[in-house]
Amino acid sequence: MSGEEFTDEILKAFENVEKLLSGMEKDRSVPRNIKRIAQEGIKELQKRDETPGVIASNVIYMVDDLSQDPNIPFHARTTIYRILSLLENIKD
Repeated sequence: MSGEEFTDEILKAFENVEKLLSGMEKDRSVPRNIKRIAQEGIKELQKRDETPGVIASNVIYMVDDLSQDPNIPFHARTTIYRILSLLENIKD
């Protein structure tokens, strides 16, 4: 693996983001298309064949699109902003 290693801090951030995405996925008030992207985000976070920065960027890209979705419940939008703030500092 090249680039930055998976430090304890990065792994903890990924774990927290995974919990937030999992909560969105299980929330009955969240539309299916948003749950599907949450599920994809969880799979992306579990990869170890990319650098942490690439994984974080991929998840940010997926989740940022959700924040623009007019059908997303307010509490889920807040969760998305929390996810973005956790991932935005992870760079290669």
